[in-house]
Amino acid sequence: MRTYSPLVVVTALLLALGAPAAAANEAKIGDPAPTFTLTDLDGEARSLSDLAGKTVVLEWTNHECPFVVKHYDGGNMPRQQATATAADVVWVVVNSSAPGKQGHVTADEARRIQADWNASQTHYLFDAEGTVGRAYGAKTTPHMYIIDPDGVLRYNGAIDSIPSAKIADLEAAEQYVEVALAELAAGEPVSRPLTQPYGCSVKY
Repeated sequence: MRTYSPLVVVTALLLALGAPAAAANEAKIGDPAPTFTLTDLDGEARSLSDLAGKTVVLEWTNHECPFVVKHYDGGNMPRQQATATAADVVWVVVNSSAPGKQGHVTADEARRIQADWNASQTHYLFDAEGTVGRAYGAKTTPHMYIIDPDGVLRYNGAIDSIPSAKIADLEAAEQYVEVALAELAAGEPVSRPLTQPYGCSVKY
């Protein structure tokens, strides 16, 4: 029979006890989306409350993450951003990488990266302290959320159905965010409101 040291047992118990607490803090489908105010590329404060009456997409990003690179280099993220914003959806990119961690950038670096990727987001916001990311329970880059015009969270999860970093997988993937936006625009409930996000861990 295998035995474990007291330290291993205590650590396992602490991790197990911590799991429900983390889940409890995650933003829930059907509840009002956590409010926030963050700074954009121009140093301007942007608040979720200012976007009332609009459908809002939140996209967690890290330009050094191969899963993020897949969706940008493969054209999937810029295409969805452009389509959504043309339909009056507000698309917000959030960077929660802490200073000194992978993916942390200055405003000028973020502008260059987004320009190189032909990105079409409405706002790029900095969450270096990770407050907003933790409020939503953002786990990966990318991690996607959709908020309806009444400020209610309607989608939480992956951008698509194939959890890989291969551009070749884009064509066969079901685009969860795109489908959810189309359903909301048609006045229908989101058929798949909660999916498993995939990618690199958010570098809090």
